[in-house]
Amino acid sequence: MTARRYTEDHEWLTIEGDVAVVGISNHAQEQLGDIVFVELPEVGKVLEKGKDAAVVESVKAASEIYAPADGEVLEVNEALNDEPGKVNSDPEGDGWFFKMKLADAGQVADLMDDAAYKSFAEGQG
Repeated sequence: MTARRYTEDHEWLTIEGDVAVVGISNHAQEQLGDIVFVELPEVGKVLEKGKDAAVVESVKAASEIYAPADGEVLEVNEALNDEPGKVNSDPEGDGWFFKMKLADAGQVADLMDDAAYKSFAEGQG
């Protein structure tokens, strides 16, 4: 089963078993504007929930991308090195950032589903 969840920092993740694909939401990329650079984590890096995992730079600002849970980076989206604009054109698809093996799948249980996130994002303006 694939479930999509969102964090309050506007990261999304889809979960299949104990592997999560992580990116930023459409709302986040709209707030950032044109993405010009993405700094991805190294494969094998151990991430801690709520800590820095990646960096995205736009024409407006640089923003940290936080780990949605504890785990280890399994793969990064190398295509973003050459085409960071994929984050703008398909933020919740081809613009994903990295895949991680979840250390504790229970950590994502309290994250927002689509409906809750939509309401949260609308409240952010």
